[in-house]
Amino acid sequence: MNAPAPLALRIEPLSREAFAAFGEVIEAAGATSFAINAGTTTRYHDLARIEAAGSASRVLLSLFEGQAWHAPIEIRMLERHPLGSQAFYPVDGARMLIVVAPPGALDESKIRAFVSAPDQGVNYARGTWHHPLLCLERPGRFLVVDRGGAGSNCDEQCLRQPLLALALGAPAV
Repeated sequence: MNAPAPLALRIEPLSREAFAAFGEVIEAAGATSFAINAGTTTRYHDLARIEAAGSASRVLLSLFEGQAWHAPIEIRMLERHPLGSQAFYPVDGARMLIVVAPPGALDESKIRAFVSAPDQGVNYARGTWHHPLLCLERPGRFLVVDRGGAGSNCDEQCLRQPLLALALGAPAV
């Protein structure tokens, strides 16, 4: 039996408003900020709600190095973390293709895709379906904050109908 042909995936610019159902956009623009350290540093405060549910859980801070992906990109699966949020922020200006669906049973009709600017990251809310890291056009390095500890915290599900990300947008300036 042949797999169904991929459907075209519409890709949107990443914004706080458009991404709100899936978590938070991590960026300095529009954030609460104030001077600290005798005025030598600006703190962009409370950019994401970090969640770590379950017994003996803890927050992990990691560095991920992602491979470069180029259009067209075929999306065949999504994953979710039922016990904690997962935040990604580029430390080298890499852009991401962000493919998400709301928490709960995976509804493929509600899958959305966003492309980040070099100074934007995301925090996937607990249980939000998302594709693993997709760095656009070049390898990227990301600071990642997520949950560690006991319990199964990663569910993967193959899509019934693959999606195809064709046009990823011009590089953000």
